[in-house]
Amino acid sequence: MDRENFSFTSDDGLEVACFRWPATTLPVGVLQIAHGMGEHSLRYAHVAEFLNAAGFHVYANDHRGHGRTAPNKESLGEFGAGGWNALVEDMVALSNIIRTRDRGFPLLLLGHSMGSFAAQLYLLYHSDLIAAAVLSGSAAVDKLAIDPSRRADLASMGEGGAAPRTPYDWLSHDAAVVDAYIADPLCGFGVSANSMQSMAASAPRLIDPQELKRIRSNLPIYIFAGDEDPINHKLEWLKPVAERYRAAGILHVTEKYYPGGRHEMMNETNRDQVLTDLLNWMRHAIG
Repeated sequence: MDRENFSFTSDDGLEVACFRWPATTLPVGVLQIAHGMGEHSLRYAHVAEFLNAAGFHVYANDHRGHGRTAPNKESLGEFGAGGWNALVEDMVALSNIIRTRDRGFPLLLLGHSMGSFAAQLYLLYHSDLIAAAVLSGSAAVDKLAIDPSRRADLASMGEGGAAPRTPYDWLSHDAAVVDAYIADPLCGFGVSANSMQSMAASAPRLIDPQELKRIRSNLPIYIFAGDEDPINHKLEWLKPVAERYRAAGILHVTEKYYPGGRHEMMNETNRDQVLTDLLNWMRHAIG
């Protein structure tokens, strides 16, 4: 599968690594992916391949402190001086690059996990840049048990459930996916305390009714998750996101929850169905 690697320089001088997977049939749209914490964009190559065959170009960038954007191993999990706001602005910068490079095609934004928290902030001020938004493995940031005084620990996320085979079984029922994640040197780390603190600081804006009204009312939003994802606490910490969007006057909010699904629904054992559902929604959203 063809993949273009490129980069751009952020406002504060950081080289942000980006990727483009071109559509393999007549193009109909573009999807921008914002990955989660402790992972990187190339884990979404199978998602890109599936959507490329349906006519979507797919772009992604490695966030600050992640993947190829991190200058070295020691900087993994560090957003740097710009913090969370700069991470979101990197996503905005990539959107603008996409709108120039693939002008005329509708742009959709998909954020997974931490990337979905960033997408929630992005939507408050930049919903005019995109045709639709997707939140995967998300939650209401104000509901999360974030301790900004210490580094995030992804290995502890599945504690309290059934006896796991590994500390990362909470990601997926697919053992091969979990093993590949564990073997990947660019996966499995949490972000620093300072970075967590900058992310948590966005929570008041994400629940402010006046801020939420900034999102254009006709923006289609798709929220999907597994109901055994510890991030959403049996959906208790996720459903308020949809409720708040509707209360803010957003007209087209769709929710899809998969029984028994864990955190990475696009990597779950039923991922073919999950990706088909996503594609069908994307096609409907762009008409």
